[in-house]
Amino acid sequence: MQHQEFTPPEALSDVIQCFWYNTSDTGEEESSFEVVPDCYAEIIFYFGSLRRMVDGSLQHISSPFMMGLLNQPAVFFTKNRLQIIGIRCFPWTVFDLLGLQPGNDGVRTFEHPIAQLQSILHDLIEAGNIDKAIAELKQYFLAARSGMATDSMVSKAGIAMRQTNGNMPVSHIAAAAHATIRTLERNFKQSSGHTVKDVSGLIRFEQARSQIWLDPKCNITRLAHELGYSDQSHLSREFKRYSGTTPAAFARKASIGKQAAGSDFVAFVQE
Repeated sequence: MQHQEFTPPEALSDVIQCFWYNTSDTGEEESSFEVVPDCYAEIIFYFGSLRRMVDGSLQHISSPFMMGLLNQPAVFFTKNRLQIIGIRCFPWTVFDLLGLQPGNDGVRTFEHPIAQLQSILHDLIEAGNIDKAIAELKQYFLAARSGMATDSMVSKAGIAMRQTNGNMPVSHIAAAAHATIRTLERNFKQSSGHTVKDVSGLIRFEQARSQIWLDPKCNITRLAHELGYSDQSHLSREFKRYSGTTPAAFARKASIGKQAAGSDFVAFVQE
């Protein structure tokens, strides 16, 4: 598996965390992989075979699609070579950036002019021009960003949550955004489809997940204290809620995964 990340231009840094490219080859037999929840919304272009389970049957997914905020892992199926270009957005900006109605569906297909980039990106990817493919996306989103109205209140709330790794009471987030709790909650949900508490919880979970991935032998009790959980049991409950497994089981999986894939955690394609 190969994974690369690309920093967005400064003009996009308040709406996009990064662009990324990932490629893997699982062979002729269809195999599954999990997408673990994190605190970002991803716009996904893919090239190859990709299906997911819907109502008990495997269904093809159109490209591009959106991976919204998840409350549990999502399972996908692929075979042979799969190449992905992702745009990792802040959840309170992605809908305004695309001009879509906000929602809280985890996997979302949509009709949008951005789909016109599919064939352009495919040709560049096939030619091995990953940098040029990313450049095409940067230009597209720079144009989209120039016509996008931003809610400064929601942006300030997002910055406060990120700076404190999700460990800030809603009342303090509202104060940082110069708003009442009620007004912030209403505007935040209108922008992201989720509550402030939802997103804060995912930011904190992602910190825990990343720390365990980097150091599978880390002290969970100490980690719970550092991240603002009330105790180890609180961290374990939240961790299992989002990942479907315990911190200890994830640590064991991380030890094996790092031996196979290196030290970088890849949220979208985790083998």
